[in-house]
Amino acid sequence: MILVLFLILTIYTISIGLLIYGFTKVKRYQKTDLKPQTSFTIIVPFRNEAENLPNLLQRFSKLNYPNDLFEVILVDDSSKEKFQVSSFRFQVSIIDNIRISNSPKKDAISTAMQHVNTNWVITTDADCLVPENWLLAFDNYIQKNDVSMLAGAVSYECQNSFLDHFQQLDLTSLQGATIGSFGLGKAFMCNGANFAYTKSLFEKLNGFDGNNKIASGDDVFLLQKAANLFPDKVHYLKAEEAIIITKPTENWKALFYQRVRWASKTSSYQSNFGKILGLIVFFGNLSFVIAFFFSVLGILPYPFFVLFAFSKFIIDFVLLYITNQFLTKTRIKSLLLSSLLYPFFSSAVALYSLFGSYEWKGRKFKS
Repeated sequence: MILVLFLILTIYTISIGLLIYGFTKVKRYQKTDLKPQTSFTIIVPFRNEAENLPNLLQRFSKLNYPNDLFEVILVDDSSKEKFQVSSFRFQVSIIDNIRISNSPKKDAISTAMQHVNTNWVITTDADCLVPENWLLAFDNYIQKNDVSMLAGAVSYECQNSFLDHFQQLDLTSLQGATIGSFGLGKAFMCNGANFAYTKSLFEKLNGFDGNNKIASGDDVFLLQKAANLFPDKVHYLKAEEAIIITKPTENWKALFYQRVRWASKTSSYQSNFGKILGLIVFFGNLSFVIAFFFSVLGILPYPFFVLFAFSKFIIDFVLLYITNQFLTKTRIKSLLLSSLLYPFFSSAVALYSLFGSYEWKGRKFKS
């Protein structure tokens, strides 16, 4: 048993070490003084977001970007109350989602695509807040690089609660793995709350054909298709000016279901690297749980568990630290407690996602 756990830990450590190396390979990008040229359509799928949408639209109005170079399409996915748009200096329209698949969000983006007249689209969520130089950073990078798809970072706006700190640590690990995979030339994951691509690329990829039976994954499946066919055209925008802020979930149940929704996509990945890394991370966390219980029961020596936990903590911390420095530049809070709880939470999410159902936007979905 000790030999098996040690082998898993070794493979896990090497894998996270590779992600750390990949993270450093993606250079930070700072916007320059290039004159804005790229025209964007911002697509925002929403359902019952009357509280959040005004804040997002207000942020759009404060963007440091010419109003005639971007427009906004809000896609209403059967909200209980119709949202009314106020007058803005930029063009904004609301359309109703046309449902044709098991994925409301993929349908919303596909519906919006029929109304897009610009070269580039960029997707975000209704509960997000965009920084003023968001589009400018994307535009500057696009002008200086031959790119057709560009992924950006997402972080949380945290209150002083353990739940928020735990979610920030979880998201930081995902963002670290995302950036690391891009640096290794094995991009397999991104976040649809900050994701841009050309309309022509979307059409070349036939949109979401092939994975629209899966409720989520409007981002990762499109990314993996593009990375497989046009790897040189898919980049990561590691720019502080382009980091989008979103809200953490309000309770543990909502967090659990959200992570189950994210985890349920893994088995359908096109990326073998993504599948293998997912399995390595799963077994790394599950081994921690097994080592803990076996040491409590006296089956494993307690010093072995301490050594196992310490080794895992150190390699995780390095990736978390460098990613957190990029995302927030603040100290990671509740690090020790979150690190101890995370393997139990992550293992439960992974196992439940294999056969359980989850709730999302007031609807139930099968994993």
